[in-house]
Amino acid sequence: MSALTDATELARQARIPFPGATAEYEQARRALLAEEIEFRRHMTRLCEQRRALPPGPVIDKDYRFKDEQGFDVGLRELFGDKNTLVTYFWMYGPQRERPCPMCTNWLGSVEGNAADIKQRVALKILGRSPVERQYAFAWERGWSELNFIQTVGDDYANDLGLIRPDGSENPALVVYQRDGDEIRLFWASAMTAAMADPGQDPRDAPDIASLWSILDLTPEGRPADWYPRLQY
Repeated sequence: MSALTDATELARQARIPFPGATAEYEQARRALLAEEIEFRRHMTRLCEQRRALPPGPVIDKDYRFKDEQGFDVGLRELFGDKNTLVTYFWMYGPQRERPCPMCTNWLGSVEGNAADIKQRVALKILGRSPVERQYAFAWERGWSELNFIQTVGDDYANDLGLIRPDGSENPALVVYQRDGDEIRLFWASAMTAAMADPGQDPRDAPDIASLWSILDLTPEGRPADWYPRLQY
C-alpha cells in the first residue's frame, strides 16, 4: 500500500467556493479539512478492522419469526438468497401505541435506500408487534421498500437484552453471516448508554442516523434537547 500524503499538505489544496473569505477563515477551514481527512482515514481503518473480525458465535437457537406474509420462519429463511442479513429491531412492541420517533426517523432514511441495499444483502426490520400492525404504520408513512418481520415470543429480544424492566424496548442493529450450513453473528451494535460521553446520547460510530449527520454540518450542530416527532 502506498504511503499516504500528510493530511495537512492535502488540505492546502482546498479552495473556498466564494470570494471574500478572511485569512482567519481560510486557515481555520484548512485545519478542519486536515482533521476531516484524518477522520476519513480512521473510519476506513475501522471498517477494515470490522471486516477482519474472526468468525462470530454460531446461532444455535431456533428463533421463530413471522415473515412479510405472516408465515412462520426461522432466522435462516430471513437471508433469502443472500449470505449476509442486516436486521434492525425497532421499538414498536405491543405495549406502544405508536412507534419510537427516533426508530421511525432512521427507518425513513433507510426506506429511500432499501432497494439498493437489498441488491447486496438481506435487510429485515424486526419488531414485537404483529406483522399487520407494523405494515399498517409503514403504509401510513408511505414506506414500500422495507420488509417487516414479527419476532415470535420474546426469546430473541430477551437474549439480546432489548426488553427493559418496564416492558419497553431498546433498538438493535445486528448483522448475521451465513457460513456454510451455519449462521453466525458478524457484528452487533455494542455502544450502550453507559458508554456515552458526558452531555451526549449513546450513539454508534459512524452515526447511522442521517438526521444527526446532516445537523452536524450546521452552525448549530445537533441540539441537546430536541428529538424528532412522528407529527408536527
